[in-house]
Amino acid sequence: MILGRSERGTPPVEPVTLKILVAGGFGVGKTTLVGAVSEIRPLRTEELLTEAGRPVDDLSGVEAKHTTTVAMDFGRITLREDLTLYLFGTPGQERFWFMWDELSEGALGAVVLVDTRRLEDCFAAVDYFERRSIPFLIAVNCFDGAARYPADQVRAALDLDDQVPLLMCDARDRRSVKDVLIGVVEHAMSQPADRRHAITM
Repeated sequence: MILGRSERGTPPVEPVTLKILVAGGFGVGKTTLVGAVSEIRPLRTEELLTEAGRPVDDLSGVEAKHTTTVAMDFGRITLREDLTLYLFGTPGQERFWFMWDELSEGALGAVVLVDTRRLEDCFAAVDYFERRSIPFLIAVNCFDGAARYPADQVRAALDLDDQVPLLMCDARDRRSVKDVLIGVVEHAMSQPADRRHAITM
C-alpha cells in the first residue's frame, strides 16, 4: 500500500494515560464507584472483615459491610484511542494509609468520596491532597435513607477552599460517576501546569 503524503508525514501519536485517585473513609463507596464506570472488570483487593479488626474498624452506618479494600481498586476507561483514564481506589482504613504515597505518584487529581453520616472520615483524605497540592474534588455519595444537606452546608462542615468543586453523586450510577470524573479532570486541568501530571506509556 502506498501511503499518501499526509499519512506519510504524520508522526505516530504517543498514548497518554491519566491517573485519578478515588479516596475517602472506610465504607464510603470507593470500590462501588470504580466498578460502576470501569470498562474492564475492576481489580479488587478485598478481604473479609474479621473479629480481630472489630476494635479498629468503625462500622457505624455501614453495618452491612463484610469486606474491605486492603491494597487498592483499579479500573480503566478509554476516552479515545490515544487517551486512557486509570482509576485507583485507595484503602480507607488508617492502617493502610502507608500505600497512599505510592498510589498518588503521578496522579492528575483525586476524588474524595464523602458520606454525610460519617463526615469526619474524609478529613484525612482532604488534608492529604491539600498538603501535597494534588487537585481534588469532593463527591458526596447520596446513600439511600441518608439525610440530604445543601452543598454549602457540606462545604462549610469540611472547611473547603472556595475553588474545590463539590458534587452530589450516586456511586452506583455510571452516568453520575462519569460526571464526577469529568469534574475532577476539568478542575485538575484548570490548575497551573506544574500541578498537573500526565503519564506516557
